[in-house]
Amino acid sequence: MRHRIHAKSFLERGGFGLLAPIALAVVIFDVLPAGRLLLTALAPGGVLDPDKALAALASRSAIRATWASLETAFFSTLLALPLGTLMALVLGITDIRRRRIASFLFVLSLMISPQVIALAFLHLAGPASPILNTLGLAPEAGSANPMMGRLGIILVLGLHHAPLVYVIMSAGLKRIPLAIVEAARMDGSPPLKIVTDHLLPLLRPHLMSAGLLAFVAGIGNFGIPALLGAPVNYLTLPVLIYRRLSSFGTGILGDVAALGLLVAVIAIVCVAASQILTRRGDVLLEEDAPLQPFWKLGRAGAAAEAFVIAVIAVTLVLPMLSLFVAALVPSYGMPLTFATITLDNFVEVLARQEVTIRAFMNSLLYAGGAACLLACFAIPMAYGLVRLMGPMRIVATAFLEISYVLPGIVLAIACILLFLKPLPLVGISLYATPWIIVFAYLARFLPVVLKPALAGMMQVDMAQEEAAALDGARLSRRLTDIILPSLLPAAVAGGLMAFLLAFSELTVSALLWSAGTETIGVLLYNLEEAGLASQASAVAIVIVAVVTLAMLALNAMGRYLPAGTLPWHIEAEGAESSARKPGRTPTRSGTIRRVDPRPALSA
Repeated sequence: MRHRIHAKSFLERGGFGLLAPIALAVVIFDVLPAGRLLLTALAPGGVLDPDKALAALASRSAIRATWASLETAFFSTLLALPLGTLMALVLGITDIRRRRIASFLFVLSLMISPQVIALAFLHLAGPASPILNTLGLAPEAGSANPMMGRLGIILVLGLHHAPLVYVIMSAGLKRIPLAIVEAARMDGSPPLKIVTDHLLPLLRPHLMSAGLLAFVAGIGNFGIPALLGAPVNYLTLPVLIYRRLSSFGTGILGDVAALGLLVAVIAIVCVAASQILTRRGDVLLEEDAPLQPFWKLGRAGAAAEAFVIAVIAVTLVLPMLSLFVAALVPSYGMPLTFATITLDNFVEVLARQEVTIRAFMNSLLYAGGAACLLACFAIPMAYGLVRLMGPMRIVATAFLEISYVLPGIVLAIACILLFLKPLPLVGISLYATPWIIVFAYLARFLPVVLKPALAGMMQVDMAQEEAAALDGARLSRRLTDIILPSLLPAAVAGGLMAFLLAFSELTVSALLWSAGTETIGVLLYNLEEAGLASQASAVAIVIVAVVTLAMLALNAMGRYLPAGTLPWHIEAEGAESSARKPGRTPTRSGTIRRVDPRPALSA
């Protein structure tokens, strides 16, 4: 009753006004784009005509693209699932050394944009591979690049999404109380039996959830199939949508809206099932310590370390090395020697080419501006969701995540449909302007920024606000003096995470850019399409450097952030305390509040 009385007093003091930005965000970023997509797909021209949508979906090219999307997503998930799960177990329950570094590097391979990873693997193999030519291992000239086509897409998607499985499985491990392991050890169970008989059954829902999210990520991925499949005419749904819009323009929006709706339905169903499985599989921690590494490897430690090193080498080191070598040679296909090594490609893309410099500046401005705006709005929105909405917070958060759940290509189509005509009342059109890209970034990455702020808000003790309210402090004063200092690190971290994801993305901006608004992801794709592979590699190396610096900055902030904010973060053994328990976090008054343990990173 006391809680209800004070909650009401906050409303009476003007807190209700904080619900307006939440409602506005839901309508503008989620309801309007999704509704416009649905309307165009089912009622092109304003007249209900589902037969036209069915005809677009039943075309031979759409069926082939749908099958290609399903098979690459399915088989890549079969590769990502065991690889990511093994990495989560090795780094989560064994005494392997350098666990933090290994986790950081493994997740780094996921945070690098898909088109960069695809370009790296494309340059790693084939007769023109600079690194293979340098080693004298290149296949015969004229032979096909093994990375091109279905098998190459499956391999690269599987390796790229294995860290996503790792993040989800690691979050599941952190939800298991250490008491379960200790009880099994007291019964004489060896470590392997503890894993098979106790941990894996508890992790089964998370395993299924990870598989579904990896499948969704494969369905919606554009960069990898575009670089590895499109040149040999192996088209997935996102690539088919891109090709049709690029070839026929806005006159075919009804057909591509139907294709986008198909992708959206697959994604939403899988993500919803994943969320249900994760919530059902949660192990509620009470006062027990969370799971810590308990498997002493002994002599087997060398084999475990070799496995981790091999995985990181295949997913990150070798691809990045191939990019670096390709960027250091004058032209693609030449071996790297003391006579051929050059930095001219870096000078060309960073200093000489106007379009490249403009693309870098555009990406910094669009991604950075969107991240700053979202970080500013995250604090009042988190306050409104936690303090004022009660049980409706779950529904509102689910609506806010719609644009992040939708594959990027689908969100881009929705934005085109929404802004193709001038806005009502003001008569201004956002189509073919930088603002449509910024809008898409705001819609897509709002959940990424909001999640750490929500976790931090759950930890702020309400007693502090009650005391301030009794002293006559109005809502604005309480937000400034109590909420802002507590949530600022989480909001900054969320903004950096959004910048990290938006800086080099291609899936959204591929359909939204126009002359003068190219992003660095679009430029990289265009350079590769134009045959300027060495310059594309130089751009990719710069992108990787920016992403790595952003992750290092986030990592340095780790101690000030709520648990689960950084998907790669691993506590040192024995460092966990009641202040850092996943799923339960003590507030300043010493009580326990439950927070969402799921990582900020999703499909």
